[in-house]
Amino acid sequence: MKPKWQARAALAAIGWMVSLAIFFPILWMFLTGFKTEIAAVATPPVVFFKPTLENYSAVLQRADYLAFARNSIAMSVGSTLLALALAMPAAYSMAFFPGRHTKDILLWMLSTKMLPAVGVLVPIYLLWRNLGLLDTLAGLMVIDSISVLPLVVWMLFSFFREVPPEILEASRMDGATQSEELIHILLPLSAPGIAATALLSLILCWNEAFWSLNLTTVRAATLTVFTASFSSPEGLFWAKLSAASTLAIAPVMIFGWISQRQLVRGLSFGAVK
Repeated sequence: MKPKWQARAALAAIGWMVSLAIFFPILWMFLTGFKTEIAAVATPPVVFFKPTLENYSAVLQRADYLAFARNSIAMSVGSTLLALALAMPAAYSMAFFPGRHTKDILLWMLSTKMLPAVGVLVPIYLLWRNLGLLDTLAGLMVIDSISVLPLVVWMLFSFFREVPPEILEASRMDGATQSEELIHILLPLSAPGIAATALLSLILCWNEAFWSLNLTTVRAATLTVFTASFSSPEGLFWAKLSAASTLAIAPVMIFGWISQRQLVRGLSFGAVK
């Protein structure tokens, strides 16, 4: 029985309200970037104002935005590729060759996400210093890939489990090795799920701030460091901080809007039999 139109309208209204509540902070940040510093901190908030580009001009003159953006792109793509390279064999083995403790291993991997990053900051910092990885893109890629690895393994494990095992058994009967089975059969069949996992990992790595702020200074600094630089002991410059934040999130937001169809398709992979 289909729900009545009143119920559908109510659900649609709730959906719009939730969407607006989530989007409003981003919209307000975007508008604040076009205000003067006085208008940005005015009470009550200024809704109607004469927009200005002086904040964006000041932000771009203060720092090399493109250098930070290049670091963010390189770090996000590199971390995602490294996480996928490590997670695919692990998810493949646990999905198709499970052992007695496979579920325990998966739960243990997920439980590592419950540990606050600050709890391991000192040993990681000392280790990275001794290895010469401080303020390097390689060091940032490694730690970020480790941070997203549990989530990537879980998602790939779920997607691989949706592939009928009979297909893999048929390939083995035809003489395919495990590496050929993984590369030529499993990966193409799971392509939507892998794409969704890669997109989500890319977004998480792009937005990562803790390790970027603590393990980089200049050479490998990302857009999160670029944004944090507009907070000073003298106070917060809200208009300039909003402009910097808008510039920092704009690339990943545009990328997310472009790829949202692929992301939804991947996340719903295997949902309908």
